[in-house]
Amino acid sequence: MTDLHHPERDDAGITTAEYAVGTAAGAGLAGLLYVMLSGGFGKKLLTTLFDHVLGLLGIG
Repeated sequence: MTDLHHPERDDAGITTAEYAVGTAAGAGLAGLLYVMLSGGFGKKLLTTLFDHVLGLLGIG
């Protein structure tokens, strides 16, 4: 049913509000990852990952 005052809308794209929510979520995730990886946890994680990869390659 079509309303004369509000014609049918195309919902194919995302709205400005959705961009804002997506941007805020991305910034929050980036901040969380920065805090986690810049501390001791990040150093231990990267060292363990690097050692594991070297072990799989037979180098380390």
